[in-house]
Amino acid sequence: MTARQPNEALERLFRESGWTMRQCAQAVNRIGTEHGTPLKYQQPSVHQWLSGHLPKESVRPLILEAFTRRLLRPVTHTDAGFPVPASREEPNSGPATVEGLIDLGRQDMDPSRRSVLGAGLFSVALTVPDWQDVVGRLEEVKKNPRTRIGQSEVNAVRSMTERLSDLDDDFGGRYARPMAAAFLVNTVGPYLNAEASSETRDSMLSAAAFLCYLTGWMAVDEGAHGRAQQYYVKALQLSGAGRDHHTYCHVLRGMSVQAANLGHGTPAARLANAAAESAPESTPRMRAFISGQQAHAYALANEKANALNSLREADRAVNQAESQLGTFGGFSSATLAYSTAEVRYALGDVKGSVESLRDHFRLRDSTDSKRSEIKFSALLAQRQLEIGHLEAACATWGFVLDEYPNIHSGRIDEHVKKIAPLLRPYRSNSTAREVYERSREVAAI
Repeated sequence: MTARQPNEALERLFRESGWTMRQCAQAVNRIGTEHGTPLKYQQPSVHQWLSGHLPKESVRPLILEAFTRRLLRPVTHTDAGFPVPASREEPNSGPATVEGLIDLGRQDMDPSRRSVLGAGLFSVALTVPDWQDVVGRLEEVKKNPRTRIGQSEVNAVRSMTERLSDLDDDFGGRYARPMAAAFLVNTVGPYLNAEASSETRDSMLSAAAFLCYLTGWMAVDEGAHGRAQQYYVKALQLSGAGRDHHTYCHVLRGMSVQAANLGHGTPAARLANAAAESAPESTPRMRAFISGQQAHAYALANEKANALNSLREADRAVNQAESQLGTFGGFSSATLAYSTAEVRYALGDVKGSVESLRDHFRLRDSTDSKRSEIKFSALLAQRQLEIGHLEAACATWGFVLDEYPNIHSGRIDEHVKKIAPLLRPYRSNSTAREVYERSREVAAI
């Protein structure tokens, strides 16, 4: 018979709590009484738990809640060394889904960077209206997860999501994702466990879903595609639980973009079509947002007729749409030009793709991100070289190398690594040789 192994994870939590075994048992008993299930645990029971004996399944959430209140942070089954509930994988908004989100986010919180994460989050938080009031209410939630939240907490999550999105756009996913993960774990998790009205609950689920989607988008930017898909699935679960079809559609489109960037045309088309089918409205902006992605996916899947039809629909919708200012992920004329470039390239029209990318840069405005400017410039340079425009390609790559030190993006890293191999055959040209040498130096940093 195999000897039972001590629960080292629970032991760590217990040591951190500073409790005696008697105090721990009393804390669990109090929470049981609050939940209408009085308990009479004493010191020997806690000793058994620490020794590896599993408490009853119905009692484990009460133990987790006791440690959550004591340590002022979310504590999950994984943290306490308990088996993950089977319901974790079910698409619901219950405790298992929230726990899964917290565990996922915690994996992105490198302990060696926690002091940096705290500083970064604080500086971003200062831009959120009434943040000090929100922080005070968050502390109440940490002390008592049953504290009631309202619309101000929802607004805080949405405001922070916009700030984190700005950081992602300007500096890249590698910079912003740890902060987004920390915010998910330390703030959004407790909010999802707090009491709220039905309307506030749905709003918080929706806000959490979009933040989860954004964190997945950041993971894609880092090249962590498996992790991104985990975030995307959580975002779908949360948005579905919150009855937010708009975010659900947004996430499906993001999954299509990920598949397309990896060259998987048929799955990308299937996901884009699912996004179109789930779209709750048919405004011109939304039609353009979806049709542009459908066009790219169809082109990658070698469905030329569908690709061109979708591109024409995106063009009609953009011409009908109002200004994209104030919209999240607005699809503009510049975005349409980029989508056109991708469709043309996937269909073999490299020269046309270069022309469309030039149109994109001509149409860009202040709402477009620095990262996309660098990424699309790298694509333009590669395609300029493909059609024999060496000098133009070198000039475009020069811009990419100028801006590269300011971005922390796995996708941009990959583009920069391609420069030297692509220019190696042209080193007899002095301009090409200069960019070649410079790209090797930059890529080695």
